[in-house]
Amino acid sequence: MADLTRDDVAHLAGLARIDLSDAELDRMVGELAVILESVATVQQAPIADVEPMSHPMPLVNVTRPDVVRPCLTPDEALAGAPESEQQRFSVPRILDEE
Repeated sequence: MADLTRDDVAHLAGLARIDLSDAELDRMVGELAVILESVATVQQAPIADVEPMSHPMPLVNVTRPDVVRPCLTPDEALAGAPESEQQRFSVPRILDEE
């Protein structure tokens, strides 16, 4: 793998829109090199027989059937509201109309 240069780090910082000082650029050269080496090591793992998964533990999604059942009417839902208007909760305006 080619060695990272300070210019490479400055280019990446520019792409990410990160403003780095000269000292930070110099420090990041070493840090990014370590990260890239770690990624290269992980990429060498033997994964040919590994089944892709979304979670390391087997999970079962717990869902209920989508069945229509009785629910509150608008009047029942608004019964405890301090104020309502046109079958909706009425709350004080917090934003101007600008």
